[in-house]
Amino acid sequence: MKHELGRTISPWMSEEIPPLPNLATGAHAEVCIVGAGIAGVTTAYCLMKEGRSVILLDAWQPGQGMTERTTAHLSNAVDAGYAEIERLHGQSAARLVAESHQAAVDWIDRTRAGEKITCDFRRLDGYLFAPSPDDRQLIDDEWHAARRAGITDVERLPQLPAPLFPSGPCLRFPDQAQFHPLRYLTGLVRAIRKGGVRAFTEAHVTKIEGGKQARVETSQGCIVTADAVVVATNTPINNMVTIHTKQAAYITYVIGAVIPVGAVEQVLLWDTLDPYHYVRTHRQPLPQGGEECLLIVGGEDHKAGQADDAESRYGRLEAWARERFPGLGPVRYRWSGQVMESVDGLAFIGRNPGDADNVYIATGDCGMGMTHGTIAGLLITDLIMGRKSAWSSLYDPSRQPVRAVGEFVRESLNVVAQYADWVTKGDVETESQIANGEGAVLREGLTKIAAYRDADGLLHKCSAVCPHLSCIVAWNHSEQTWDCPCHGSRFDKFGKVLNGPAISDLHPLKPGT
Repeated sequence: MKHELGRTISPWMSEEIPPLPNLATGAHAEVCIVGAGIAGVTTAYCLMKEGRSVILLDAWQPGQGMTERTTAHLSNAVDAGYAEIERLHGQSAARLVAESHQAAVDWIDRTRAGEKITCDFRRLDGYLFAPSPDDRQLIDDEWHAARRAGITDVERLPQLPAPLFPSGPCLRFPDQAQFHPLRYLTGLVRAIRKGGVRAFTEAHVTKIEGGKQARVETSQGCIVTADAVVVATNTPINNMVTIHTKQAAYITYVIGAVIPVGAVEQVLLWDTLDPYHYVRTHRQPLPQGGEECLLIVGGEDHKAGQADDAESRYGRLEAWARERFPGLGPVRYRWSGQVMESVDGLAFIGRNPGDADNVYIATGDCGMGMTHGTIAGLLITDLIMGRKSAWSSLYDPSRQPVRAVGEFVRESLNVVAQYADWVTKGDVETESQIANGEGAVLREGLTKIAAYRDADGLLHKCSAVCPHLSCIVAWNHSEQTWDCPCHGSRFDKFGKVLNGPAISDLHPLKPGT
C-alpha cells in the first residue's frame, strides 16, 4: 500500500521500491527492527552482515516516512555547529561527532559501491556561509571549533567562490556528499532480503515489551518475539515521556525548481540564519530523453503543529532562491518533512531509558537524518554484538543535557503552553464553515473535534485530543494532516496515525453532513 503523508511530493517519491509482503502471522528472530527508513534498514543490513537473524517491520513500504522527505545531504558539517557542540559537550566529544559523521558518509560510499547500488552518489564541497560580511565572528568561531574537532581540511574563505552568489565569509568543507535516498534505500532493501532478512509491511506496531523474550505486537494481532528490539521510527513509539522532554518536532519546507544544467556548481550550501537555508542540486532524466537539473532549497522551519502558513513559507523560499539564482525556472516540487531536534544538538542512539537492556532506539536526528541514521545502524549493531564503541556515551539516550538546560526549559515551557488549546475557541464556529477538502478544529461544549469534509461534502469527525499525551491537534492545510503541537504526532485527514509518538488513531466520532 502506498502511504502518502499529504499532497506534497519530493523528487525521490517516483522511485519504485519493490513492495514487501504483509505480516500475516507471528514470528521469531534474534533482532526485531521497527521502522524501515534509513536507520532501520541500515541496522538490518549491519546485523545481517554479522550473521544475526532479523525481522524488519513497518506499517508502510520502506522509506515512506521521513526518508523520502529528506534533501539527502551527507555531511560532517553538523547542523548545530561545532562551536555549539564543543560548548555543550566538550572538545573530545566534538571530535567524536566529526569522526562519526565522516564514518557514516564513508560507509554509505563503500556500501553503495560494494552492493552496486546506483543512487547518484557524488562527492562534493559543502559551504557554510554568512549572508553578510558583518557575521565574520560566527564563521571564525566555527572554523576554529571545526579544526579542533579534527576537520583539519576545512578552509576559511572571504566569500562563496564564483560563480556562486555574493555572500559574507564562509567555510569550505571538502569531501561532503549527496545521493538519491530512495534509490539507495531500495538497494539496501534488496540486499537485506537477499541476505535473509524477513521484511514486512502492513505491520503497525502497537506495543513493545523488552525482557529476556522481547515481544512486539501489531494492530493486526501478530506477535514477533526477539532477543532484542530496535525502534527506528523517527521518534520513538515505545517511550512515552523521557525522550520527548529532550527533543522537539519541527517542520521544514523544501522546493525543487528547474535550473539550466551546468548553471550551478554541484555543491552543498548552508547559511547561518535561524532558521537557516540549505541548498543542493539534483539531476533527473526526462520522459522525452535528456535530463533536467533541479535546485533544491529548504528552510523556513517551525515547531510542528504551531503554524499553518505553508504557502507563505514556500513563497519566501522561492523568493530567496530567485534573488540568488537568476536562471531559476519553474518550481517543480514542494514538500515538507519533520525534523526531530534534540536540545543538545546530538541524536539519541542506544538503549531506551527506563526499559529492558535489549530495547534500543534511534531518534533526534537534528536535520542530519541520513548520517545519523547510518550512525545508528553502526552503533546499535556494536551494542547488540557486545562490542565497545567510542560513540556509545556520546549518543546515549539516557544522557542529561546539563549544559543545554536553557533550551530544555524553553522547549518544555513551549509544550506546556500548547495545553491552553483546551480552553480556546475552535478554528471555526460551525461545521458549515468547513469547505470540501479541508479540515478544522471545532469546539462542542467542553470537547474539541477534528473535523474534515471530503470532496463529496461528507464530514468526518474525530476527537482532536492526541492519544499520546492529550494535546489538541492542529490542521495542516498543505499536507492535509492533523499535527500535534506538543510532540509531533501526525494523523491523516481521517485521523489514522501516520507517525509517533502516538501509536493509535484519533478517536473516531459519528460522521455527519
